[in-house]
Parts: sequence; C-alpha cells; structure tokens
Amino acid sequence: MNLLQTIVAFIVALGVLIVVHEYGHYLVARLCKVKVLRFSVGFGRPLATWRLGADRTEWVLAAVPFGGYVKMLDEREGPVAPAEAARAFNRQSVWKRFAIVVAGPLFNFAFAILVYAGLYMYGLPEARPILGTPPAGSAAALAGLRSGDTVRSVDGEPIATWQELRWRVLQAALQREALRLETQDERGHLVNATLDLRGFPAEVETDALERVGLTLWRPTLAPVLGQVLAGGPAERAGLAPGDRILAADGAPIDTWEAFVAAVRAKPGAPLSLVIERAGSRRTLEVVPDAATRRIGAAARDNPAYAEKILIRVQHGPLLSLARGAAKTWDIALFSLKMLGKMLVGEVSWRHLSGPVTIADFAGQSASLGWISYLTFLALISISLGVLNLLPIPLLDGGHLMYYAIEIVKGRPVSERFMELGQRVGLALLLVMMAFAFYNDLNRLLTG
Repeated sequence: MNLLQTIVAFIVALGVLIVVHEYGHYLVARLCKVKVLRFSVGFGRPLATWRLGADRTEWVLAAVPFGGYVKMLDEREGPVAPAEAARAFNRQSVWKRFAIVVAGPLFNFAFAILVYAGLYMYGLPEARPILGTPPAGSAAALAGLRSGDTVRSVDGEPIATWQELRWRVLQAALQREALRLETQDERGHLVNATLDLRGFPAEVETDALERVGLTLWRPTLAPVLGQVLAGGPAERAGLAPGDRILAADGAPIDTWEAFVAAVRAKPGAPLSLVIERAGSRRTLEVVPDAATRRIGAAARDNPAYAEKILIRVQHGPLLSLARGAAKTWDIALFSLKMLGKMLVGEVSWRHLSGPVTIADFAGQSASLGWISYLTFLALISISLGVLNLLPIPLLDGGHLMYYAIEIVKGRPVSERFMELGQRVGLALLLVMMAFAFYNDLNRLLTG
C-alpha cells in the first residue's frame, strides 16, 4: 500500500459520503419547495463551480474536503425578495424543517443498506465458524470449546460465518454477557457451551476474539507465499509469490503458522528471512507493520481445504435488503452503545478515530479489492449518520433537538438558548476532535 493510493482512497471515500449526506438534505429541501442556493462538496475556496437548474443552484467543489453543506434560502442569513419568501427555509413548518435536516443522516444509512444488500446479492465467500485450539486459561478453553468445533448457533440464533460469530461475540463483550453456543464436533456430535464474558474488559480491538480465545481453524499450510500485497512490507523487502520461508531470525520455519508467529513477534523491527526461490537460497530482511503486525503476504492456498473452510453467502433481492437493513441497524446501535460507554468511562476513548486512521483504513481496504472498499464505505457511512444524529448543536442532531423542543412547546427556542447551545456544541466537538487527533498521532508513533 503506497501513500498515493491511501490519499486517493481517502478522498474518494470522503467525496462519496459527503455527496450522499448532503444530497439527502438537498433532495428533501427541493421536495418541500425550499430554494437551494448552493450545494458544496468541501469548504473554503471554490475550485470549480457550476450553476444548474431553474433556481441556478451553485454546485461547488471546494478546496478543503473535510465536509460539505447545502445552503438554502433563509431570512436569518440575508434579505429575501418578497416573491420568494414562501420558499425560505425559516418559513417552513417545523415538520418540514425536521424532515430536511434528518434526511442527511438517513441517506447515509440508506447508502449502507444498499451496499450491504448489493454484496449479499452478489454473493461472498466467507469463512465457516470453525474453531482453532483455544489457549489454555482463556474464556473459550474454560467453556470447553475445542479445535475443529463448528459453531452452529449463538443464543439460539443460527450462525453461518466467522464474521457473524465475531459480531455476536463483540456485542456480548461490550455488554459483558454470557453467550450460549451450540457447536458440532468433527464426528457430528452436538454440544452446548457457555462462553462467559461477564468479566471481560469492554474493549473492541481487532484482536478481541483472540483475547477471548476464539481463533479461526486453519489447515497446516506450507510456509510458501501465494500472494504479496502491492506496496506492502513484503514487496518492499523483495519477497514474491512462490517463495518458501526456510528460517526467520535463525529459527527454522516448517509451517505457515510458525511464520505468522515470527512476524507478529517483531512489529516495526527488522526480521531476517532465509527463503528458497527457484531452487536457490537467499537472505532478505522485512520490517512488519508496527500497527497491524503484518507484512502484506498470504499463504499459497490448498484447494483441498476450500470446501471445508469457505461458504458462499448469497441471497435474493428482498432478503438481501432485509439483511442489509438489519446489519446497518446493528452497527448503528453498536456505535451508540460504544459512545455511551465512552462517556461513562467503561470503554477507552482511544477507540475514537480521526482522519489519519480513517485514511489508513481507506487505503488498506482499497488495496484488498473493491468488496473490502465498499464494505469500508458502508461502515463509515453508518458512523457518519450516527455522529450527525447526536444531540449536539452544530450537528444535524442538535437542530433536530431544537425542532423537537419547538414541537413540544409550540414555538421556536429563543435566540439566546440557541447561542448558548452553539457554544456548548462547539466545545464538545473540539474535545472529540482533540481526542481523535491524539489517538491518530499515538497510533502513528507507537503502533
């Protein structure tokens, strides 16, 4: 993965999600007969401007890509001709104003639903929930889970893929609950087990399943490279598909798992490799990524294991839409729970990510292919929708809060109340941004 790819993937992601969000505001405003003066992607100096439509709406591409806005005719922001007063935003009923504002976040959720639905209809190969050997003393080991067991259901709900299992365990870990698992061993016997997560730390890092003791079963593979990620540490070190790893830092390597363990033990540090290529030996040095503890290489597949490991998940249009909506709802609710637990101190604020981390994820997902990139876009779109619905002034949720008060009281909130709210909202956003940037810098410096 190179810097240019990361930057392009990040800018494209921002552009798509900003357009989706702001188009929600724009479309509903037009449906409510409100005049739209400007649709801007980005802030600051305009780089390009077009005037389109009967209202000669300005469509602007601006220099700073971190956001966008839809500017509507409004008597609070400037003089409005009497002939157009009825089309001003401030003259609309509270219900129309509510609909225009809420449309942005709803379009973010709708985008995610459509992406997930499209992926479900396309069909994806996913790993079956077959368990590897749990470490001694882990929650999985204490539950009696064993290598080769296939998880069939969690709390009575069928489980078909590893990702479904991972999602359920993450939710239970956050809530500190116990899970009832039904597993099937390699001889076909059904076993019930209880995975007790009530004392589990409320963290949702990428290795959460490993800390529970749940690992994906993997066949014993030879330490031969099958794929090398473009721009990754492996490619920069000179590794190529077909290379067989013979030793790492002087220790013999017999299996792919042994090679993975050697790589994960040296994050950000040089790892000396002895490889065999075309019958000759050579020595190379690779530096695993400090954050991911990976080098951007995958083992050569053994077709004999494909049927046991993989399952193709594919649904019809209606079921795909339903599953896409359910997945979007689950992720949005999970995000809200995470924010709530951050506020009360049950979850660390280091899980809050800023633009640097998001850009890194954009680049990584793009390097893995269009399916991973679309999944990333859907996830960030949901996060954007949730963030904008928070009842914080300056965000859409803050305006919705004002409108909800207006509906109850029968009159708009006072200018003084709105002014105080804007100050509080600005302070909260600055605090969140400070935490996010600190976490970004911390990840860059310490991995």
